[in-house]
Amino acid sequence: MMVSATLGPGGPDQVVSKALEAAAHSRFVQRIRRRYHAELALLPPGPPTAAAMRQTLAALQAGGLDTPAALRVLRHLVLERLAVLDVEHEAPLALVTGAMTDLAELALDTALQVALSELDEVHGAPTCPDEALAATSATAANAKAAAGWRRAELWIVGMGKLGARELNVSSDIDLIYVYDQDGETRGNALGRGRISNHEYFAKAVKRIYSLIGDNTEHGQVFRVDLALRPNGNSGPPALSLDALEEYFLVQGREWERFAWLKSRVVAPQQVLDTDHPQALRALVQPFVFRRYLDYSVFDALRSLHQQIREHAAKRAAGNPGRLNDVKLSRGGIREIEFTVQLLQVVRAGQFPELRTRATLEALKRLVRAGLMPEPKAAALAQAYELLRKVEHRIQYLDDQQTHLLPTRDDDLSWIAQTLGFSDTAAFLCVLDAQRELVAQEFDTLLGAGALPCNGKGCNGHAPAAPSHDWLTVLAQLPPGLGLRVAQWAESPRVQGLRESARQRLLRLLQRTGAWLNEGRVSEGAALRLCDWIEPLLRRESYLALLQERPAVHERLLRMLGAAQWPARYLLRHPGVIDDLAGQQLYQERFEAPQFEADLEARRQALAAGGDDDEEALLDLLRRAHHAEVFRTLARDVEGVLTVEQVADDLSALADAVLRVSGRWCWQRLKQRHRDEPRCAIIGYGKLGGKELGYGSDLDIVFVYDDPDERSSEVYATLVRKLINWLTVKTGEGDLYEIDTALRPNGNSGLLVTSFDAFAHYQQNRGSNTAWTWEHQAITRARCVLGPPDLVQRFEDVRLAVLTAPRSSAALAAEICAMRERLRQAHPVRAGLFDIKHSPGGMVDVEFAVQHLVLAHAAAHPALCANSGNIALLHAAEQAELLPAGMGQAAARAYRALRQRQHRARLDEASTQIAPELVAEHSAAVRALWAQVFGSVDCTAPVGPAALPTR
Repeated sequence: MMVSATLGPGGPDQVVSKALEAAAHSRFVQRIRRRYHAELALLPPGPPTAAAMRQTLAALQAGGLDTPAALRVLRHLVLERLAVLDVEHEAPLALVTGAMTDLAELALDTALQVALSELDEVHGAPTCPDEALAATSATAANAKAAAGWRRAELWIVGMGKLGARELNVSSDIDLIYVYDQDGETRGNALGRGRISNHEYFAKAVKRIYSLIGDNTEHGQVFRVDLALRPNGNSGPPALSLDALEEYFLVQGREWERFAWLKSRVVAPQQVLDTDHPQALRALVQPFVFRRYLDYSVFDALRSLHQQIREHAAKRAAGNPGRLNDVKLSRGGIREIEFTVQLLQVVRAGQFPELRTRATLEALKRLVRAGLMPEPKAAALAQAYELLRKVEHRIQYLDDQQTHLLPTRDDDLSWIAQTLGFSDTAAFLCVLDAQRELVAQEFDTLLGAGALPCNGKGCNGHAPAAPSHDWLTVLAQLPPGLGLRVAQWAESPRVQGLRESARQRLLRLLQRTGAWLNEGRVSEGAALRLCDWIEPLLRRESYLALLQERPAVHERLLRMLGAAQWPARYLLRHPGVIDDLAGQQLYQERFEAPQFEADLEARRQALAAGGDDDEEALLDLLRRAHHAEVFRTLARDVEGVLTVEQVADDLSALADAVLRVSGRWCWQRLKQRHRDEPRCAIIGYGKLGGKELGYGSDLDIVFVYDDPDERSSEVYATLVRKLINWLTVKTGEGDLYEIDTALRPNGNSGLLVTSFDAFAHYQQNRGSNTAWTWEHQAITRARCVLGPPDLVQRFEDVRLAVLTAPRSSAALAAEICAMRERLRQAHPVRAGLFDIKHSPGGMVDVEFAVQHLVLAHAAAHPALCANSGNIALLHAAEQAELLPAGMGQAAARAYRALRQRQHRARLDEASTQIAPELVAEHSAAVRALWAQVFGSVDCTAPVGPAALPTR
């Protein structure tokens, strides 16, 4: 109960008394109590739940009221109860809106059953072919038999606040009626009265309206608005799924996507918990949520909102009090809803976890997705709750569908007091502050593209250059950019653009040219932007994104100007550029737990809608992977990350993708015989050493440890499925190339090996044993995925291999022979130095470290750690296996060579360079090689057993 000393002067008893009597100030409550005094007791005590309402409706009907009258009286009883709970007991907003939604659903379900029952008597049930039964029929005649037909269903779709379960206490209800299939009715008992399903359901809509929307001596249950249906008030009252699909494809407008975002089947009751309306949802989802980030809706929302504000201004002309509309005026409820819905419509096609109808829940999800700072979301949520509570109090006064603050002083004072304010002035002060906060946030969102460019009209919403001014715009561009863009003048891609898209393109060119003149971007970046955007011109959403987000536009230019590889990556995956919008991009690093949690949330969101088929999951994985690679790339290009940190993050990403893919593949495997698989993935090479680069493939080996007699077959199926998930190309691209050649017996061996067989092979037990080069590989192998005990067993095997007794001379000879073979496979042009393969290059460091580990790990356990070449060089020096300073010098050289290699690959430049550029580093590596291998002749021939052939 609200007992606040701020309510006014007087002692505690007076305050309590005022609180207890607060609802009585409502003229509407007073009328209900006078007229329905006897019926008030029929509603059970406490919040009016759906069950309580059904019980009360039955009692009213049993008392002699027909269904329409009983529904209207029930509404009065529910509203009186809600007024008391809300203003006297501080009921949560969700309780009030939830109860109103339950009342609407009950009324619609009841009215629908009455309407269908009445129509069935006259026309018979509406029917349509039962495709499932017809498909099993042996003949066409059988397919038309009675068993091959079923009753056609009518679904009442609640839009807006009804769909979101946010209905206010005097709200109308926005409805759309959809039926599943065309056909005709079966006729009445006499076989007469057959009409088409379309006519039948049109009659049902009319009857439902009269049952709940007509004004009678008891008022009405709800005002019904059908204006949101396809083609508005000129459209049919009910339409089939086929008609709705055609409308979405041909005529659906951008603003309608916002309306359908909150849509939900609200009646009949018996289908709410079934998958019957699945076909309807399958039409709505792709219409509302596009596959790509969709910034084209900004203009649509601007236009819609401008119309709303202009309408509000016209209404307020000569009546300034109409500006105090808590829903439609500046900073009102609608602007909070638009703010949230805009972010959802733009993003939720790729991020299904954002798909929710309720405004407050959507704000929480936007925060979790990193699309809105938590303080801002909390402020908007607080403003939303206050505005909705004010809205309800306005409507409690006289049960009018209004959102205008009352002009009577006593009414304003009552609203202020029931909200806990000391007086009206304090209430209005807080209300104005909250509305200003909302308005500023909304204006910021819709004006996100407004970034002036020295008054040259290149801001996001500058007046568009007319289409016939293409040459004028061209003349304003710097010469190099102008020459490149001139080639587009007659391009079919440009000629085929809609006028709005052509204007966006012109604005982007103007902005780019202005930045180029100011020296903010390079000419190379501007030219690469042209190369990047030309094949994407038909995808107007990218033009809209860049226009709406100048910060994204500028950062994109910087990335394109930094290196060639990012430009190619962005061409393959253009949708990732939206990640350039947030400042946190450069303040964060990849976090595997959050990445996996986000993916799981998206999968669950897809599953909730029945959309988690294999194709959807493959695309989901690819979009998430591409976005993370791009974030790392952006941080790399901006110099935020070192080469080692880039490798760490890319390796952690690969680990996470393998974990998620492995888990999802196992869950979808029909042959699985246990909840958790008993298999492991061992990473070798760059994955094993956590040195992955952009575009690196994954060297992996699969092992299992499972006594089940079916295990080898099951895990082989799992591995094939997993490799397919990782490598298959979908519309979103692929993930990784997979190399399994390092498994026992190479490409001739089993795709997945029992762990015991793997251990025996590596530890040289039996006739089939590993070669030295395979032991070299295991120096930087690690178990990427697997049950903890299997991970530990692998570590035990790896340690046993590293510490096994060996002849140092024989080991050196075999490693040198392998090194020479690699050198011969990678010829270097005369007079150049190959960063990786030339003597004194990166491979020399890696082979030297592998020799140090395999020859000395038994005596020096620190060398067993899979900590990377640089750390192992330091460890070898500390163990006095290298002279003082040699390990550090070699480590610096290796780091410098990696940086040069990394930079060359980003620029798509050759890694064969002038020797003098790395003379100091190559000398340090040669010194390391001489120290480790001594006088061993690395060019001398060795026996065939020492050389790998697979």
